[in-house]
Amino acid sequence: MKALICGAGITGLALAGQLDRKGWDVVVVDIAPAPRPQGYMIDFSGPGFEAMHRMGLGERLRDAASSVDTFRYVDGSGHTTVSVRYDLFVKALNGEIVSIMRPALERVLRESLRDTVTIRYGVTVDAITDSSVRLSDATELHPDLIVGADGIHSRIRSLVFGEENEYVRDLGMRTNAFIFHDREIYDAVDGQFVLTETLDRQMGFYGLGEGRIATFSVYRTTDPSPQTDSREELLSQLSGMGELVERALAKAPPSQEMYDDQVAQIELPRWTSGRVVLVGDAAYAVSLVAGQGASLGVAGAYLLGELLPSARDVPNALLEYERRWRPETTKVQAAARDRVVEWFLPRSRTTLMLRRWGFRAMHIPGLSRVMTGSLLPKDHRSLAELSRAS
Repeated sequence: MKALICGAGITGLALAGQLDRKGWDVVVVDIAPAPRPQGYMIDFSGPGFEAMHRMGLGERLRDAASSVDTFRYVDGSGHTTVSVRYDLFVKALNGEIVSIMRPALERVLRESLRDTVTIRYGVTVDAITDSSVRLSDATELHPDLIVGADGIHSRIRSLVFGEENEYVRDLGMRTNAFIFHDREIYDAVDGQFVLTETLDRQMGFYGLGEGRIATFSVYRTTDPSPQTDSREELLSQLSGMGELVERALAKAPPSQEMYDDQVAQIELPRWTSGRVVLVGDAAYAVSLVAGQGASLGVAGAYLLGELLPSARDVPNALLEYERRWRPETTKVQAAARDRVVEWFLPRSRTTLMLRRWGFRAMHIPGLSRVMTGSLLPKDHRSLAELSRAS
């Protein structure tokens, strides 16, 4: 059986490994010329954490993770307003969480692939017919399975399911990430995850080693369209947030070296069409603020890989994957919209203070699990259960 996966990101690489181990002939294509170095730190937990262990990558995941001792907020003067030991989150989730840069997680998955998987960068899908797929370099393939694992702006989704604006739910925010060098800031944030405590906009910092700092920002905006100059827009949106932010902005790289995108969810009435299927953000983006996009991408890829080999035919396997996995993703999307968005980026001083008190309460025995559960829910069904034959 032959599979074509569009998207060499976290989800696409996870699925490529799964299918290859099951005996599939796998080709992965990605429009980017090479693996993307841009990205931000994520707290990786939940079903994706289980999937990585089931794929035999648990130790590699931990080895690639960043060391974080403390999570804290700072005000415009740089004074700490909230400080929480990271081990409280780890204990609340029974050790099943790591902090890791998105490019590092992608590298773990890519380096775990065998030579039998073909990855072609700088290539995308131009057209899909009943019998073939034509790539942008005029290559023609005849796969039994076509997968869109190409993110929130999925090419496969637009070709098969319709234009992006039909399915995107914009959450009224934009995000940006880049890496810069500043020894003084690095010394101040090394081993920590530091966030500004501000209304309607926020910047986060974490040390990567040797004076390098990764930063991400998110700010509210009513304009979801792509930015012509991400750097200038970022400078405009985040100015006046204090010395820490100003120093970071002064060292922001050119726009093409930044990660920049709207914060949005994808809501589709169906994820499958014949031999075509969408996985990860292409099908069910939960948004940056949900904090579980990478986890759900890896877990969805794992589940799909488990269901395909034993299926009577590919279309039925894809329908079964959607039937089992959709309820899990819909639940996370709803929680992000209903609870997490306002908590993640407060609009009011009242919400900001409630968040501050909530994090401070994590030091009270028992309350760390309550707080962690509200941000990183553990009530998902296990992949072992979801993979089991019905």
